[in-house]
Amino acid sequence: MSDASADAVSNAGPCPTGGSGVFAELVGQDEAVETLRRAAGSAARIVDGSATGNGAMTHAWIFTGPPGSGRSVAARAFAAALQCERGGIGCGTCHGCHTVLGGTHADVRFVVPEGLSIGVGEMRALVLRASTAPSGGRWQAVVIEDADRLTEAAGNALLKAIEEPPPRTVFLLCTPSTHPDDISVTIRSRCRVVPLRQPPADAVAAVLMGRDGIAADVAAWAAAAAQGHVGRARRLANDPEARNRRDAVLAVPRRLTGVGACFDAASALIEAAEAEAAASVSAADTTERAALEQALGAGGTGRGAAAAMRGAAGQLKDLERRQKSRATRAQRDALDRALVDLAGFYRDVLITRFGAPVDTVHTDTAAVSTAAADRWSPESTLRRLEAVLACRDAIEQNVKPRIAVEAMMLALWRG
Repeated sequence: MSDASADAVSNAGPCPTGGSGVFAELVGQDEAVETLRRAAGSAARIVDGSATGNGAMTHAWIFTGPPGSGRSVAARAFAAALQCERGGIGCGTCHGCHTVLGGTHADVRFVVPEGLSIGVGEMRALVLRASTAPSGGRWQAVVIEDADRLTEAAGNALLKAIEEPPPRTVFLLCTPSTHPDDISVTIRSRCRVVPLRQPPADAVAAVLMGRDGIAADVAAWAAAAAQGHVGRARRLANDPEARNRRDAVLAVPRRLTGVGACFDAASALIEAAEAEAAASVSAADTTERAALEQALGAGGTGRGAAAAMRGAAGQLKDLERRQKSRATRAQRDALDRALVDLAGFYRDVLITRFGAPVDTVHTDTAAVSTAAADRWSPESTLRRLEAVLACRDAIEQNVKPRIAVEAMMLALWRG
């Protein structure tokens, strides 16, 4: 499950920033919440037969915004509001809301890509299931997280369903933007877009204090360091290992003293990402393999059990392939988090150099960023920041992470 999805499943309740119910976790997004509340109310009236809709409700939505803005949180909350048994208010406590937030509602299906892409076979199966009437009598909802990972064939399968939507079926897509690189123009033209922004640090800090009981100073630091990402801020505030990984990343600029040091730093960053990814998927891998082997008759006796296991090689190989793809995705996500932290450092150097009236990201490394601002020219700092962003783009375009990170480290050293 993605970070945003994990946040969304947390118990919904009153939010320190003023939201409530299923939308409590959607921090700093008042305009988006108002849009979704109106649509959910309109959807409830359609179900009740008291209205045919007033234009607030439509069959396909795209949630866009930067990482941590709450794209999947918003989609999941909206899906819950559509199933809310109290007039679509998204109360967060009725059976409909509770089961959607818990991921167990029969009429809400979540596509959370564990690998590098979402294939056409999976999409066709989802579209077929979504064409049936909702069992609960309200709405069928398909929530596609990271819809930018749809293959071309999968996108075409989804497009056909959006062009001719079944009655009371809703497609909720989450993408970083509506750029053609993220979502096709034809799909975009048939969807209503809900833009989300990066939540302000003070709103994130308020959530950490009010919902998690985190001390004010720690909450403020974590919210700034996480750059508006509620889930990451929560981990930084509570997990010493997450803080240690961040500290190691922010030490990179001081380690780049020569070519050899650049390659050493690249290796350390890659290995840290691999270790973090392995830790995050190992339990799921073991559970999945044990469940499949048990289903195939592992541990059984007799000729039938032995023959079943011999014929199961293909299924086990397919599971290993999917697990390998998930591990690769987890490694790239871990590496991307490190690169975001590193980009934040060079941003802080620029802010300090020019005395810009904005808050820094890494308040605990102010002395280091001040020293770097005195030593580096603005042009060289900007080149370093661009090198980090270019590394992120290269990895997203499937350049081998080690090659991309080594090139970045050399660019950071040269300045």
